[in-house]
Amino acid sequence: MRRRDVLSAGFAAGLAATLPASGALAQGTAGQASAAPRRAHALSLLGEPALPEGFPHFPWVNPDAPKGGEITLHALGSYDSFNPFILRGTPANGAGSLYDPLLRVNPDEPSGEYAHVAEYVELPADGRSVTFVLRDIARWHDGRPITAEDVVWTFNILRTSGRPFYRAYWGDVTEVVAEDPRRVTFRVKDAENRELTTILGQILVLPKHWWEGRDFSRPLLEAPLGSGAYKVDRFEAGRSVTYRRVPDYWARDLNTMKGTSNWDVLRYDYYRDATVALEAFKAGAYDFRTENVAREWATGYDFPAVRRGLVKRDEIRHELPTGLQGFIMNERRPLFQDRRVREALGLVFDFEWMNKNLFYEAYTRTTSYFSNSEFASSGLPQGRELEILQPFRDRLPPEVFTQEFKVPVTDGTGNIRDQARRALDLLRAAGWTIRDRRLTNAAGQRFDFEILLNGATFERIALPYIQNLQRLGIEARVRTVDPPQYQVRMDAFDYDMTVEVFGQSESPGNEQRDFWTSAKADENGSRNTIGIKDPVVDALVDLLIAAPNLEELRVRTRALDRVLLWGHHAIPQWHSRTFRIAWWDKFGRPERNPRRGLGLDSWWVDAARERALAEARRS
Repeated sequence: MRRRDVLSAGFAAGLAATLPASGALAQGTAGQASAAPRRAHALSLLGEPALPEGFPHFPWVNPDAPKGGEITLHALGSYDSFNPFILRGTPANGAGSLYDPLLRVNPDEPSGEYAHVAEYVELPADGRSVTFVLRDIARWHDGRPITAEDVVWTFNILRTSGRPFYRAYWGDVTEVVAEDPRRVTFRVKDAENRELTTILGQILVLPKHWWEGRDFSRPLLEAPLGSGAYKVDRFEAGRSVTYRRVPDYWARDLNTMKGTSNWDVLRYDYYRDATVALEAFKAGAYDFRTENVAREWATGYDFPAVRRGLVKRDEIRHELPTGLQGFIMNERRPLFQDRRVREALGLVFDFEWMNKNLFYEAYTRTTSYFSNSEFASSGLPQGRELEILQPFRDRLPPEVFTQEFKVPVTDGTGNIRDQARRALDLLRAAGWTIRDRRLTNAAGQRFDFEILLNGATFERIALPYIQNLQRLGIEARVRTVDPPQYQVRMDAFDYDMTVEVFGQSESPGNEQRDFWTSAKADENGSRNTIGIKDPVVDALVDLLIAAPNLEELRVRTRALDRVLLWGHHAIPQWHSRTFRIAWWDKFGRPERNPRRGLGLDSWWVDAARERALAEARRS
């Protein structure tokens, strides 16, 4: 249900870095900071990078994986653009694979980015700038070199014409300068924003010369010039897109690319409906899928190809933070601006019944905006966290200091009488009473609203919730639209309630501005979809970004988490710690997956398996 994924815009592990306990930015070689800039082959915000300078390849890949073959994947909905960086249009899946980043994230470690388009990084002792020195072999697909001017143009165009996310994410950059064709320097406001150096390394560089004469702010429906391992081969807008591996790709022999991007052809076929997409997989229309619906995983894969061993399944445990998925309420609407009302709506969400009857006990209830990470709050605030919260005491709910936050828990039988009674007490305190079996306020307004969904999958979750709301006299209705229409409505904040995902990383930082701050609440396309406008939250986000070391980042993030939870801005749902995957048995896999990712780009087509599969399907 994620409304839009920044990963598709190229930040393939956009927030995967953590501050070091020492407060010092690590580099590829050990040593104390000095007056002269330090040269680094990698950046990490959690001590030293895991891999030394000159490492041969990422440890989770097979460097001898054969190249060749094809893989077909599926996507839902439609697309009308190859520009994933702007609000307008719906981007094609895979568009991010067309471009290369300055530094490439290693998904096998909590923090680590390694020289890719940049040959190395220079870090001055004062922390007020960072310089990326580009490789002289880095090339666009038309053979022209990737230059510092391309980096400057990319940064500036994304800040002026890209999604609001970029302006929030890079808000502390004061200047970017191309010092020569291979050197680009970013200068920042101060050294407090320690994450900024690392996230600048994640920039996907765009070709300035190709975009000249084209309007970057408009959807793009022609094959763009890129620099990555793949380029657009052919496409049928809204139905399919095919990417072909670039045989003379400039980075094919780099240690950051060995063993990856192994198939010659990568194709996405689009389906309007998730049910149709699953049936197409069973028929062999595409090769690989991840399964996000617990019911389908439990009951939907008993078909002949599975029983014959032609389709394989696996559950892969990962170490990723799981953030928060939940029903969110649009606090721009007067209906949801009272905290007591929001708390009441959360009381009648019966996760235990759903997990037992809908999810086959597959999920764990989410209790934090930073779930499954060391940044999740727990218990009562103590020590340094309490010290951070004290100045805001008179502007926070008293429960922040006196009660541990706990989501409501039921017995799973569907009996929510106690929860409904508590919810009605809160609603009465907020000025709502039941008249003629409908919840009504003093002005005669009835409590009704719409739950906006982008597919039928969540209807079976929304409908039992609606039945519980009816016990409170609330009339809620579901409206399901296709993904492009959903994105347009969400970008304009045109919804009452919906399902949203706030993905988190092992280094909460600049992205929190876009999630929660007042400045973003009224900026169309921002990720403050809830519409939170709280000066305390604004101040805590600033403190989080300026955390000088890992311990301070922990306690400042926990303080923010606690305040957000007691604001009852969302109704937390659930999470899983595994990838559920199924595939037709034509692939080889490395011995293990990266710890913090699926690593599908390290798989390859196994010619013998592919022949055996084809023969088995013919028979």
